[in-house]
Amino acid sequence: MPQAASAQQLAVSHKSPFNCGKTFNANNWYPNHSPSGSIDWQDYGGDDINGEPVRATAAGTASFNDAGSTSYGKWIEIRHSDGTRTRYAHLASMVRGAGGSMSVSQGTQIGTVGSTGGSSAPHLHYEQRTSTGAMDTSPTVDGVTVSLGQRKPVTSTNGCGGGNPYTPEEACGSGYAVIDSAALTGGRTYLLYNSGNGNNCVVTMKTTSLGTPSPVSAFLEPQGESRTTDSGNYGYYAGPVRLNAANQCVKWGGSVGSSSYTSPFEHCG
Repeated sequence: MPQAASAQQLAVSHKSPFNCGKTFNANNWYPNHSPSGSIDWQDYGGDDINGEPVRATAAGTASFNDAGSTSYGKWIEIRHSDGTRTRYAHLASMVRGAGGSMSVSQGTQIGTVGSTGGSSAPHLHYEQRTSTGAMDTSPTVDGVTVSLGQRKPVTSTNGCGGGNPYTPEEACGSGYAVIDSAALTGGRTYLLYNSGNGNNCVVTMKTTSLGTPSPVSAFLEPQGESRTTDSGNYGYYAGPVRLNAANQCVKWGGSVGSSSYTSPFEHCG
């Protein structure tokens, strides 16, 4: 078994995996919790955690997995820029299917809290690991270190203040979840999907010159149909561009200033 790492070895700074302002209990059970050092996030102060959006605690590349009725159930691993990793397990849903992957920013929604796999009640199983796979047994989130045997309430600052006050989900509306995104200089463009009505939505969120009108655009093109684009001088984001694309491949993207992204036709069906 690899030797546990200390929190100081993890260079990436992690936020709570929940929406800004949400408070949940971080439980670092000891002993009899596997793997030792993992965190079980549970209800706090009457706030029900079941179905709560789960967000990336730091930027990286997310891979999506499904262990079925055993172990982690639906789970995600994010590999961060310094080689470290985080894991999120027992999810009710994931924004991409098992076997998929996507680039995520800190705060990108990746799934929802549930009780899949070897779980007896809804909660989020969370791990911080070094680049070698060793567990950090005293993980730090939002500046709070939770050592073995400790239980601490943590209030999320993920997405709070200093950045764009809007999220892709807020821009597109109820029922939409991020399924892909691409980085731009000065922002990020997002593709979202609403499983209830079969609509896709594209928004491009600025990360610089916030509140100051500057060139930004977002577009969506279902295969075989014309492209729809929203572009202009906006303070926070371009879009939303919403189109029905059930059972179709889509090309999507956007720009901030001179930095642009155009996808191939993908996300078919």
